[in-house]
Amino acid sequence: MTKHLRLTIAQLNPTVGDIKGNADQARAAWAEGKAAGADLVALPEMFLVGYQTQDLVTKPAFVADAMEQLMVLARDCADGPALSIGGPVVEDDRLYNAYFTLRGGQIVAQARKHCLPNFNVFDEVRLFKGADISGPFALNNGARIGNPICEDAWYPDVCEAMVESGAENLVVHNG
Repeated sequence: MTKHLRLTIAQLNPTVGDIKGNADQARAAWAEGKAAGADLVALPEMFLVGYQTQDLVTKPAFVADAMEQLMVLARDCADGPALSIGGPVVEDDRLYNAYFTLRGGQIVAQARKHCLPNFNVFDEVRLFKGADISGPFALNNGARIGNPICEDAWYPDVCEAMVESGAENLVVHNG
């Protein structure tokens, strides 16, 4: 088990649709975390595109732009702590609410939301597909992190599965 984990949580306010501006906020938060000696800088769910995007996230060009900015962010934040940030991803023609961990210029881990809310202002069931529960990822210091995304943490089976698969810490990302 890892003895030390320095986590910078950047609970900032993204603007829906301002992908480049949100990436700039993430970059600044990462720089602050790096200066503070963080092992991981964590931003909220869907931070890269803003939350809630509603139908904007169903536009292929919007998701492609988000992925392009994500890769630029990965390259820009390659020489320091890991950066975790939420955004959309399309895999096998399915749209997911995802959470990416960037390190060394690339995506090193990806979690996709398992439990999708469908009440009040939340209609994620209409927009996204629920995914299998993701396992943990390891930081450079060996710490194993599980990333339940928002509602995922409300359901004991999700967190239990992450811990059983080796997560030492759960970092919950809410939008």
